Amino acid sequence: MNTKLLITFFLFLLFTKFSFAAEYLTFFLGGQSNMDGYGYVADLPEKLRGTQSTMIFHGNGVFDNQPGGGLGKWTRLRPGHGAGFKSDGKTNVYADRFGSELSLASTLSKMYPNKKLAFIKYAVGGTGLHLSTGYSNWSPDFQDGEGKNQYDFALNTIKNAFSVTDIDGDGEVDRLIPAGIFWMQGEADAHASQASANAYFNNLTRLMGLLRAAFWKDDIPVVIGKITDSELGEEDLMPYIRRVHLAQEQFIEQDICAIYMNQTERYPYSENDPWHYLSEGFIKMGEDFAKSYTALVQACH
Repeated sequence: MNTKLLITFFLFLLFTKFSFAAEYLTFFLGGQSNMDGYGYVADLPEKLRGTQSTMIFHGNGVFDNQPGGGLGKWTRLRPGHGAGFKSDGKTNVYADRFGSELSLASTLSKMYPNKKLAFIKYAVGGTGLHLSTGYSNWSPDFQDGEGKNQYDFALNTIKNAFSVTDIDGDGEVDRLIPAGIFWMQGEADAHASQASANAYFNNLTRLMGLLRAAFWKDDIPVVIGKITDSELGEEDLMPYIRRVHLAQEQFIEQDICAIYMNQTERYPYSENDPWHYLSEGFIKMGEDFAKSYTALVQACH
């Protein structure tokens, strides 16, 4: 049995081994830099500056074949889980950036006031789905070097998150109930080549199926965030973006438990950074992800 199958089997054992005191609706947040988060903590409104009740396991993000990918520890959600966040599995080092997780948790908590929430996050900037795309890639077929890439590190993150039986530290065993996947990625594939963009539908379909399998739930709801091109600067940042859009739309059309969150079209950019939204965009992203998820769950189940 190969390593990836062993990880999946290990997760199954964790799901079935214990009796549980508390149940957490558990969501996976994955993708590249606009999921990682480039909002500035200093820009946060007062309502999002504090620690929230939502638990989060943020897997340490590294490029392919680097050590430490997927290490993390469960903590209550607070600002700092954006670009620059690091963890060695014992200590979290918080960044001065944030992503969609803060407003996503705040909005979902209002929508599900009687539920406990947990996030598992793994996102690395500049990563593509296609082999040899971006700074690193998510392809399950990756074999270069040690053969460890973003897909492996995402699986490590999920495995490490589920290996903790008491995520809130109250002395009682908790149950993580897979509830949804939020995916924000595609810029690298839209930038790199026609080949990577043309393969995006098959690559996305395969990866979402494998992530669902890692959570032992084939119909786990998936929210796909629409990538956008700022069209700032002299370079054509994403010459193949329309092909990626078509692939994302095709994926949604053939999957009853998936939805397209396209409100990203309204998020502003800075002229100093044509790749990433302004802070207000990441706040809006979390809110829009939550609204899309709620609409999807009603239709999917």
